[in-house]
Amino acid sequence: MKIARVFPRKTRATPDDDMAFINTLPPFFVEADEVHISTSFTWDLMLAEWLAREWAYVAPVKIGGPALMQESGEFIPGKYLKMGYVITSRGCPNKCWFCSVWKRENGVKELPITEGWNVLDDNLLACSEQHIRSVFQMLKKQPQKAQFTGGFEAARLTDWQIDLLVDLQPKQMFFAYDTDDDRDPLFDVSRRLHNAGFNRQKLRCYVLIGYPGDTIQEAISRLTFVKNLGICPMAMAWRDKTGKVDVNWSRLQREWARPAIIYQSKVNEKECV
Repeated sequence: MKIARVFPRKTRATPDDDMAFINTLPPFFVEADEVHISTSFTWDLMLAEWLAREWAYVAPVKIGGPALMQESGEFIPGKYLKMGYVITSRGCPNKCWFCSVWKRENGVKELPITEGWNVLDDNLLACSEQHIRSVFQMLKKQPQKAQFTGGFEAARLTDWQIDLLVDLQPKQMFFAYDTDDDRDPLFDVSRRLHNAGFNRQKLRCYVLIGYPGDTIQEAISRLTFVKNLGICPMAMAWRDKTGKVDVNWSRLQREWARPAIIYQSKVNEKECV
């Protein structure tokens, strides 16, 4: 079946083959059996509905994706994510207030392991040991160094998993500092991973900022804490269903999302470790 995939916006992971289209009207000569509108963000739903109407004359249209809170199915490399990106499991056992994954997925589901080197699992470390070891075996065979962009939960990282990381030597791995409960596990993980030979070039951490009740001062404190651990912080501004972000939070995110800026800053930072 020939499927045209239409995406409301382009990201680094958006496919770039001839049947992938970004926020555009149908080309005159396009032919397809189905049109899939793939929507990741709730604030793009109105645009997705408009695209669905505009593409309806080409072929039957389906709208899907995480924004619709539909339980995810199998993962097919290259279909909705660029080749190289891979998802080997869906779901997360945690029920974080800001996250929709646990509301959308029915528990943690281990998928058949396909080829790829940039892992986007919701919570890979929540999977079984057998599955995790199989994922690492697959990653060792890839043409590019592994990346764990989906992120690791610091509280779940064990010594045998660190041994796997030492053997694999990935390009980078991400953690997350979303709530106060993440602080102590991050401190512990930074020590163990630095002792294992990893540095901030490979260690990164998403830091959630700008959520209800957050302040600029508290957010900078969390970001600086992560930086002082020897982990590169990557600020992630909280968005509501409309996708709006206050200009002050957008400015702070830009300052704390590029390593070149973070590590050349002359701001007088408070030691937070």
